Order: sequence, then C-alpha cells, then structure tokens
Amino acid sequence: MAVDTVSEETREITAYEGRPPVRVRRGRAAPFGWWPALAIALVALVDRIEYNLLAGALPAIQREFGFDDGAAGAIATAGAIAAVLLLLPAGRLADTGRRTWTVSAVVAVWALLTVGTGLAGSYAVLFGVRVLLGAAGQLYNPPASSLLGDLYPGPSRARAYGLERAAYFAGLPIGVIAGGALAEAVGWRTGFFLIAVPGVIIAALMLTVREPVRGIGDRLSTWYAGTEAAASASAAVPETAPAQASITAQVRELWRISTLRSVVIGLSILFFGLGGLFFWMPSFYQREYGLDEAAAAAVGGGAGLVGILAGIGVGSWFGDRRHGRRAGWRVAFGGWSLLAGTAALAGAVSIGPFVPQVVCFGLANVGFAGAIANLTAANADVVPAARRGLGFAVLQGLITLGGALGPWLIGEASDATGSLRWAYAVVIAPLVIGSLVVLAAWRTYDADAAAALSEGSGAAA
Repeated sequence: MAVDTVSEETREITAYEGRPPVRVRRGRAAPFGWWPALAIALVALVDRIEYNLLAGALPAIQREFGFDDGAAGAIATAGAIAAVLLLLPAGRLADTGRRTWTVSAVVAVWALLTVGTGLAGSYAVLFGVRVLLGAAGQLYNPPASSLLGDLYPGPSRARAYGLERAAYFAGLPIGVIAGGALAEAVGWRTGFFLIAVPGVIIAALMLTVREPVRGIGDRLSTWYAGTEAAASASAAVPETAPAQASITAQVRELWRISTLRSVVIGLSILFFGLGGLFFWMPSFYQREYGLDEAAAAAVGGGAGLVGILAGIGVGSWFGDRRHGRRAGWRVAFGGWSLLAGTAALAGAVSIGPFVPQVVCFGLANVGFAGAIANLTAANADVVPAARRGLGFAVLQGLITLGGALGPWLIGEASDATGSLRWAYAVVIAPLVIGSLVVLAAWRTYDADAAAALSEGSGAAA
C-alpha cells in the first residue's frame, strides 16, 4: 500500500510492519534514531568484555589450574569452532525470523554461561564452559548486522557499523583490564559473576528496539541518491519470503560476489592478528617488561582502547563523508588503513624500549579499527537486504575462526621459541596479504553495491 509523499525532501515511509508511517527527511543519517545502533553496540560491548576477562586473568587461572600456553590458546580456538558451526543456521534465521528477539535471547544465554565460567573447578570444566559460551557468543552478529543495514542507509552505514565495532573492540581492552585488576584484587572468578548482571539488563533493553521492514535502508539509499528506484522508498513493502534454497546453495551464490570475497578474506586475516594480540598482550607485558598482572593488563588494554576508539571514529567519519563520491572508496580506505596498522604492528614487535613499543601498538590499533569500520559497512553494501543475515554469518564465521586461530598459533609459537615477541611475528605476513586482497576490491565495489541495491529495489517493486 502506497503512502503519501509530503514533499520532495520529506516522505512518509512504512518502516515497521503494522505501525503508522514514519516521516523521514531526505539525507538524514539516522532516520529512525540512533538508539537501535546504541543498543546493538551495548550487546557487542558486554560480549567482548566477558570474553576478554579470561585474557586479563589468564596468568592467575594458569597458576591455579596448571596448564601451558598452548592449552590456553586452545580454549579460544575451540569456542570459535563451535560458534562457526552454528553461524550459518543463525544467518538464515536472521533472514527469516524476528531479529530483535533473537539478539535478546542470545545475550540472556551468555549471562547464564558466564556464571558457569566463574564456577569452574578444573581446566576441563573451564574448557567445556568456554566452548559453550563461544558457540553462543557470536550468534548475535548476523541478526544485529542485518538490523543495522535496514535501519541505516548507505551514506551513514560506516558510522552505524562503526559504533557497533567500536563497542566490540573497546570491549577487548576493557575486558583485559578488568580481568587483570579483578584477578589481583578479589580473585579471577569475581569478574565472571559480575558481568552476568549487565548481560541480563542489556538483553531486556534489546527488546525495546522495533523490528523494521526488511530492505528499508536500501530503499532509502536509492531515494537519497535521487535514482529512479527512489519511488519504492515511499511504498509499504512486505517482508521478504523465506528463501527455499539450501544454506549451501545460498552461500555459494553469495561467494560469487567479488567484493564480498575480498572483504571476508581481509577481515578474517585482520581478526587473526587482533585475536592473538589481545589474548596474549597482558602476558607479553608481564614477561617482557616485568609488570604485574594489573599493570600489564592496563598498559596493553589501554593502548588498544585508545587506538580502537580513535581509529573507528576517524575511519567511519571519512568512510561516510566520501562514500559515493570516489570509486570504491570504502574498500580502498579500509585496505590502506589495514596496511598502515600492519606497519605499526611490525614496529611494536621489533622495538624494544617500552614507551615506543606501546605507541606503536596503539597506532596499529588505529589502523586496524579504521579498516574494520569501513569494511564492515562495505559488506552490508554489497549483499542484498533479503540475504544480509546470511552474508554476515559467512563473514562472522570466518573472522571468528581467524580470531581464534591467532591465540592458539601464537601460543604454540611461544612454546616453541620461548618468546612471545618472536611469536607475534607470525601475524605480520598474513596481514600484509590481507591488505593487498582488500585493496584489489576497489574495482568491483561500486558494481557489486549497485547490484545489491537493484535486487532490493526489484523485490520491492
């Protein structure tokens, strides 16, 4: 059912099924407000804080249970593998089910499993609980990412996804710092009990986010751009019917999108590096510079936090500001940011003095975070709205696996060489390769993004 057009610059749009139309001004970055992006950011924040409490408290946990670095890294790897097995079904559910409810349910399950971590009495029990938590931990991403794509048009997506990624990566150092401080002050188990409380609260808050009509963000993008497809932005469009093809067939079809392949490969390699860095950074500063647990966690986590927030803030602003004005801008900016972060990381690995090493580590996070904000938005741009949940499931599955392999491989390299500094060097070459793969995608991004918008508009016609 069509709705009235108020003016050339203002339209009334059916954004929520069964609710009155919403008046939207052309070019508005957040036509339905920033609360949905903030709520999803809180989900990402509490997830990563909980996950990285283990890294901050790891020295204390290793002393209590008596396991080596290889066994420590295996905890993260096993949990990630469990998550990967569930992500594709979760992605399909995100394309057919009520996404807000799914995200809320996932967060509630985290809270219960987090308490189980604090109750673990042996390495075997700890390992089992963390595997279950890892299986649930990434399942919020496909429905949450699909929601952001629908609620925020193309010109503001880097900021919307950047907010979620900022919270996600801010949670890494915050979790590391909190884990180390709590382990030293009151014992490592306390942190896992405490983080369950905000988990329950955020699960409830997520239910306040309304479920939007699928594809509304893409239709707004065409209206903002003034294309012929803009007329579909003023029509009420029913939810896309569930796809009948198998998950395997749908994944093969998605993998034919050239830009998607490049973004997935680049981000997977990037998360491989970041996952290893953050997991072992407190132990690195403790061993290399003689810091205690709380100080080591504060230095590594603090440098990471400042770098991540600066990188995502600057990167998402530049990504949106020049989006649509320069060919392949988002992926090109993301590729160069990734390469700059890799160069700074090489400095952090090779430099011995404490202060320059910390500065290089912070700059590496600036580059990596700038890449993440833009490449995540690019992933949404090139996947049609009806398949965006599954598209993000493919991305999240591979970056989760990459992020989990990092801690394990660095742990094994540390055991083999006797030095975490030398072990960190294993991530440099893959990051360079990932940067080059992303940079090559600037030629295909605009065509793939246009095809995704066309498919969404066609479905809406």
